[in-house]
Amino acid sequence: MPQNAIAEANARAPSRRVMLYSHDTFGLGHLRRSRALATALTAGDPSASAIILTGSPVAGRFTFPERVDHIRLPGVTKLPDGSYVSSTLGLDIDATTNLRAGLIQSAVEQYRPDLLIVDKEPTGFRGELLTTLEWLQEQGHCRIVLGLRDVLDEPEVLAAEWARKGAVEAAEAYYDEFWVYGVEDVYDPTKGLPLSDSTRARMHYTGYLRRTMTDSADVPDEPYILITPGGGGDGAAMVSLVLDAYEADPDLGPHAMLVYGPFLSGDIRDAMDARVEALGGRVTATGFDSRIEALFAGAQGVVCMGGYNTFCEVLSFDQRAVIVPRTVPRLEQWIRASRAEELGLVRMLDDGRDGMTVEAMIKAIHALPSQQKPSDAGADGLLDGLDVVVQRGRALMDQKD
Repeated sequence: MPQNAIAEANARAPSRRVMLYSHDTFGLGHLRRSRALATALTAGDPSASAIILTGSPVAGRFTFPERVDHIRLPGVTKLPDGSYVSSTLGLDIDATTNLRAGLIQSAVEQYRPDLLIVDKEPTGFRGELLTTLEWLQEQGHCRIVLGLRDVLDEPEVLAAEWARKGAVEAAEAYYDEFWVYGVEDVYDPTKGLPLSDSTRARMHYTGYLRRTMTDSADVPDEPYILITPGGGGDGAAMVSLVLDAYEADPDLGPHAMLVYGPFLSGDIRDAMDARVEALGGRVTATGFDSRIEALFAGAQGVVCMGGYNTFCEVLSFDQRAVIVPRTVPRLEQWIRASRAEELGLVRMLDDGRDGMTVEAMIKAIHALPSQQKPSDAGADGLLDGLDVVVQRGRALMDQKD
């Protein structure tokens, strides 16, 4: 068939175009969730493609499946006082936001998605999505979904944040559906938000997003526990406590495989590498592995922080886990971990109850082999999220004008 005939045939073929927006001002969670969703929505459907809009500085270090690509938005960094600055461009934050907004609008106009999935922020970073949401609504072609993780923050704090951003009004005005990547019996992330009954009627609890091994990776030959602070940007205290435990107890085992995450770096990382070296092989460390699923699958247990993606991996690979949740700037991880502990899915190391001491960590690691697995508490019934997302996504795209 001549090339022009092929092009014409492709132009006439029905397609499903998905765009996912992930503001990614911190960590890996939003990008990794968007990647899992894009992979599921395009798998098994040759007509489907997906583009992820992301501000993550490490997006290029991930592999993406066929028919999934990403556009890197200019990055921003959150300062200790809560304000933001451009990560690399030297622009003020207003100029950076305007640049990002223009890139988003241009990408949407050129790609013309049938489905836009917005992660967590109804208005986008500093309202950068609002113009695009209004344009899409006027065009009437694209269905728009707000995707929410299982826990956002404590209700009072969340309500104040959404009020400040105009997020409730945007959610009510622009979104066709709301997908909660969790289970209502576990937690309602919208608790405390003044959403209308009609908006709540458009809400679907999908279940948690099951993870599988998409890429193979080398794993240690000997038994090991996996130590992971996720992206690592706020994980230094947890990692240091684990090293304290191995330093204090020469009989502590099994050996540990430590994955720092891409954002735990610099002098802190150098000091921890020196401590790892001094342990004589009882702990091994690597900076970042985008194929961490294989390390989860092969571990004897896990010590981790309590981010959404890590929790999904604990459930998906049926790992005994000790979760050490952060409590600032949000209580999100603590809420998730404490609820999961109540359900018998994990063990939480809680500063207020257990104390963040070396003795507490040693005790928790020693107890890992005797913990029940998440499957013993019914975790398999919580992991239907990707199947539901595919079902809902295709149903919405079939409604396109």
